[in-house]
Amino acid sequence: MLRIVAVFALLVFSTGASASEPSKDFTLASNQGANLRLAEQRGEVIMLNFWASWCGPCRQEMPLLDQLHERYSAAGFQVWGVNVDAHRSDAEKLLGKIPVDFPILFDSTSEVSKMYGIDAMPSTVFIDRDGNVRHIHKGYRDGDEATYKKIIKELIRE
Repeated sequence: MLRIVAVFALLVFSTGASASEPSKDFTLASNQGANLRLAEQRGEVIMLNFWASWCGPCRQEMPLLDQLHERYSAAGFQVWGVNVDAHRSDAEKLLGKIPVDFPILFDSTSEVSKMYGIDAMPSTVFIDRDGNVRHIHKGYRDGDEATYKKIIKELIRE
């Protein structure tokens, strides 16, 4: 019975449904200068968006994420883009074509991606003000930003 419950919990967690478990702390270099540490962001709603320069849906999604960051940042919301390219220069080249105002973090060894069990690009992890992972969304299709807005509003109101 315990095994069935564990499998069910894993399926719910990996399909984008609500979940709640403590986020895993990390520190990564940022394109905005200083390194950023997740644990230092308690009290903020964080959207970790794992992406790669070779990923078409990632490129399509980035301007939309920038709009969400701009719209909700005053309410205690942040978008952090976590780039998984092996070479930082690949990410920087793409950011020259698709600039964003939110911080881009560089996970060139994929350590953070592995910590969060990321196996699809893009993948988005929503973390509440208490530092708990609440939602995971894999992939991107037109219209997913409506789901993102719903989750962001829910977490900001808590």
